[in-house]
Amino acid sequence: VTGGCGFVGAAIARGLQARGDRVIVLDVAEDCPVEGVDYRRVDITDEAAVREVCRGVDTIIHNASIVHTKWNKEDIVWNVNLGGTENMLAGAQAQGVSRFVYISSGSVVYEGNDIENGDESLPYSSISQAPYADSKIQAEKVVLAANGEGGVATCALRPHVVFGPGDNRFLPALLANARAGRLRAQIGRGVWLSDYTFVSNLVDAVILADEALEKDGLDSVAAGAAYFITNGEPMPFWDFVRKVAARLGFPPIKYTVPKTLMYGIAAIKEGIDTLKGGTLNAEDGLTRFAIRYMCTHHYFSIDKARRELGYNPSVSVEEGIERTCQHLEAIGAV
Repeated sequence: VTGGCGFVGAAIARGLQARGDRVIVLDVAEDCPVEGVDYRRVDITDEAAVREVCRGVDTIIHNASIVHTKWNKEDIVWNVNLGGTENMLAGAQAQGVSRFVYISSGSVVYEGNDIENGDESLPYSSISQAPYADSKIQAEKVVLAANGEGGVATCALRPHVVFGPGDNRFLPALLANARAGRLRAQIGRGVWLSDYTFVSNLVDAVILADEALEKDGLDSVAAGAAYFITNGEPMPFWDFVRKVAARLGFPPIKYTVPKTLMYGIAAIKEGIDTLKGGTLNAEDGLTRFAIRYMCTHHYFSIDKARRELGYNPSVSVEEGIERTCQHLEAIGAV
């Protein structure tokens, strides 16, 4: 499991352990939060190190990436998100790894316009949106095109807005804004539906994809395929935010701020950040990409995953919010 020390990667690693697997975690963190795994501190941009660690492995769950939606640090983002993926694939092919499951993103088909119940027939975005989205598109293309090369069966899963206990990005940014009193207004006056994915549902999908590839190999229906993985419960983005804020006792959202104003502020903020050299892993939801996302419909059909993988989200958005809030309270994060 690459990126196995982060929120999603750690959840995947624990899910595989629960299945009875021996799990190797690759990451660049000092320590791994998942007990009982074989932790290797390996940078996926190091081709030789990656090739060596793939020895004796049955499945690679390639989750590691840099989520960065500002227009700076492009070289670093591409080097990890695409270059690291190419290294992992090369290692799999060289070492006889039979299965490769890539954690992609719903953003690979997003062009800044509404997506309503979009399915896997949607083309990749032809418009450059952000280094993260652009690099994920190219990485997914490489993964799916590599299906069968060196005997490796590949597939890609496309989650959207993953949340749950251990989230270190989406909800922490929301909480930081709430504590600072910046969560009193929503951006835009419309009602736009968004999809969400509770983290354990994504873990279930990973295991189902691996099992499908293990059962039929290159003849599997999943081999060379991509799947949207969400809860299948689209709701307005700001309704989700309101539910979390209310559950944790923050004041209600009462006002609206024009999208055009916030988009302009985000552009200025990104420009200042770029002039200062750019910052990674320090996004607060105020980027042009994020503003566009908040102010368009973007929800997807999970029918293909249901039909071909047997995927069925077991934790609802409502229950997922409650579990997440309980966790935040338990660790004193509220």
